[in-house]
Amino acid sequence: MRLIDVIRDLEVFENEGIICATEPWTEDSKAIVVVENEARQLPAEAAKFGMEYFVEVFVAREFLQDWRANLDRPPTLVEKCARLIQYAINDA
Repeated sequence: MRLIDVIRDLEVFENEGIICATEPWTEDSKAIVVVENEARQLPAEAAKFGMEYFVEVFVAREFLQDWRANLDRPPTLVEKCARLIQYAINDA
C-alpha cells in the first residue's frame, strides 16, 4: 500500500492505528497502518519493512478535518496527502 492509499482510506482504519511509511515521505511511499500495544515505539511490523512512524490515524483525521474547514473548496487527494506530509515533518 502507498501513503496516498492510506490517506484515501483513512476512515476505514481504527482510531488507535499508527501510520508508518518509508522515508522520504511522498505520496508513493510504502505505508502500513498497525495497531501496537506499546505506545511510543515503532511497531515491529513497520520496522521490518524499513518504515518510520508517520502519524496516528486519529491525529491524521482530526488534522485533515480542521484543515478542510478553512478551505473554500474540497481538497484533492494529492493535496490532502501533501498537507499531511508537511504536518508530519514539521509539526507532529
